[in-house]
Amino acid sequence: MSLDLDASYWDQRYRENRLGWDIGYPSTPLKEYVDQLENKSLRILLPGGGNAYEAEYLHNCGFQNVSVVDISEVAKSGFFERVPEFPKHQFVVKDFFDLKGEFDIILEQTFFCALDPSLRSAYAQKVLELLRPGGKLVGVLFDFALQGGPPFGGSKSEYLTYFETCFTIHVFERCYNSILPRSGKEFFINLSKK
Repeated sequence: MSLDLDASYWDQRYRENRLGWDIGYPSTPLKEYVDQLENKSLRILLPGGGNAYEAEYLHNCGFQNVSVVDISEVAKSGFFERVPEFPKHQFVVKDFFDLKGEFDIILEQTFFCALDPSLRSAYAQKVLELLRPGGKLVGVLFDFALQGGPPFGGSKSEYLTYFETCFTIHVFERCYNSILPRSGKEFFINLSKK
């Protein structure tokens, strides 16, 4: 499977508001994770951030080093219409796989499921490259059959093939706090770079 999920594709999706995964506020599993973080200087990345409600929430909670990367200029424009006070240089329009830097936490919220599934192994390697030693990949992955998308689903056994060799698995369980439409269809993950 190889799809042309390039910048023009995503710009068009944002223009048409064809964002079925977008709930309009921070995902409950990620919000509750963020709420227990005490160090406001953590370097946190939201890859494929899109409307980036989690970045807005982090910013409003006083986190200073929150970065968003997305391939869509339209997504960035929409974000800054909503959150004009967010530091402009901390939302980068770029292909995630071209990003450089080092982060303490990468928050995964519907980016993995938006990628062509043929890129999943490359995603895991890029996350590994971007995390500092001991850094964490935390977020949610969809638990439903891999079929036409985006979004694309998958299974725990498949996902583990990408992560278990290079990450320590702290949590990889079905979410207990998903929003109602996603109940029973999300895994919460908390993995740290070995």
